[in-house]
Amino acid sequence: MRAGRGVGAPLRIEPVESRRALKRFLSMPARLYTRDRHWVQPLTFERLEHLNPNKNPYFEHAEAAYWIALRGDRPVGRISAQVDRLHLERHQDGSGQFGFLEAEDDPEVFAALFETAEAWLKARGMRRATGPFSLSINDESGLLIDGFETPPYLMMGHAPRFYRVRVEERGYRKARDLIAYAFDVVAPPPPRAQRLLERLSKGAGLRFRPIAMRRFEQELQTIVDIFNDAWSDNWAFVPMTPAEVRYMGRNLKPILRAGHAWIGEVDGAPAAMTVTLPNVNEAIADLGGRLLPFGWAKLLWRLKVQGTRSARMPLMGVRKRYQGTPKGAALALGVIEAVRGWHAAHGAKEAELSWVLEDNLPTHDVIRIVGGRPYKTYRVFEKELA
Repeated sequence: MRAGRGVGAPLRIEPVESRRALKRFLSMPARLYTRDRHWVQPLTFERLEHLNPNKNPYFEHAEAAYWIALRGDRPVGRISAQVDRLHLERHQDGSGQFGFLEAEDDPEVFAALFETAEAWLKARGMRRATGPFSLSINDESGLLIDGFETPPYLMMGHAPRFYRVRVEERGYRKARDLIAYAFDVVAPPPPRAQRLLERLSKGAGLRFRPIAMRRFEQELQTIVDIFNDAWSDNWAFVPMTPAEVRYMGRNLKPILRAGHAWIGEVDGAPAAMTVTLPNVNEAIADLGGRLLPFGWAKLLWRLKVQGTRSARMPLMGVRKRYQGTPKGAALALGVIEAVRGWHAAHGAKEAELSWVLEDNLPTHDVIRIVGGRPYKTYRVFEKELA
């Protein structure tokens, strides 16, 4: 063993200030998860773009910093800290965020990482830290605290059990739990759901249609408009900006087909939507985060030809004017059943409906009616900064 790589080497925290350091920041978790067969390494090129201020419009209204913990020259942990002006303008709560948390099971490492991130937040006037968010609530959110036995779906996190203990040791407590549901795509909707949809839809002027790919940008704007309206009262919600909508569209269009997203209409006016994504994690699990030299071919084959057997539903919403009404319930049931039927006809076997705020009871009710089963819990933590 070379000097400086031993377990007893002094711990230091270094800022990530170059592309080379950022690649090291992104790759460091791989060693931590060598014995965890469920962890999936994200694609490095995608993560680099996500954290590039010149490409990700999140940085038009936010700033972020990243650090890596080292013992000698061995990476042992990482963390980020973010301040989002749109969140602060909307919620007026003095909250900054942390994210990208990974570390060995060592209290000293967790302490040093959090102290560094918290000092950065306090220097920018933040009175509270919440997270993990990587980077925002519209990205990967929450720390896995229950449901460790299966791999994560696309844009959902995975973590060892001890992370929760180490985070709580740093004075963090529960802010909200986010629930992920397992969903059998092949099984027809339960009789109760079928009867309810038929009864609520009768004479309601409802129509459900897949998006039109030839009008992709317009359809995407309709989906985001419904999302921003439907979710506007949710905890910590931050609406997507026009630039973020365009960015999302560029990223999603290559992997989407018309049947991945459906719009529910009332008398011809868009009133509800759902978006599903092929579970890219299923397709990249053996690529080690790399697409060269042959990863591109494998990924394209698995997504475009072979197809994935699983999908994730990250978005579902009903305009506020219909929420809490029979028509609203019919819209939610209708878009879910429409997209389920499409996936079942195209080879999918299972899906994850995620995530749902623990106190969003109407959505929990709808998902349970259609046969969803809660199977993972992600926790967002908070801490007052002295």
